[in-house]
Amino acid sequence: MRRLELDFSGRRSAAPWAGRVLLALALAFALDVGMSYNSAKRSLETRQASIAAAAHPRGTPQRKASAEEIALVRDTVRRLGTPWERLFTALEAAANDQVALLGIEPDPKSGTVLISGDSRDYLAVLTYVLNLSQAEALRNVHLVRHEAKPNDPNGAVNFTVSAAWSEQRR
Repeated sequence: MRRLELDFSGRRSAAPWAGRVLLALALAFALDVGMSYNSAKRSLETRQASIAAAAHPRGTPQRKASAEEIALVRDTVRRLGTPWERLFTALEAAANDQVALLGIEPDPKSGTVLISGDSRDYLAVLTYVLNLSQAEALRNVHLVRHEAKPNDPNGAVNFTVSAAWSEQRR
């Protein structure tokens, strides 16, 4: 068996320049990546600035809302702020089995509501009107129109009731 000789002294027989060349290549690559990053960043900032300038030109005055648009916005805000629950609570409290509501036409601007429906007879209509007049949310309740159905032998009645609708909150 032959003797194995190990030398830990640090002498190398390989080419010492290979490590230095690889280090130089790595530094050149890192420098190129850094320069590319800076170029892309400047390009992005330039494009964002041009998009912002196109979206909000400084010389262009802002468009003013017309009087009609302002009136529509105010009407919408008023409708959203209207206490609908008071009206519906009053209608539900006055309901009975003899009356079927067909339509409710509230007009928040004038503060009135038209209620149309069908009833089995005229007495049930009058009872319904009386019940509505006792509701806290409604004032000046009166029967505007009533008409007996022509082909109904039981005497059914179509009717319309008008009321002033109090929008005051409790």
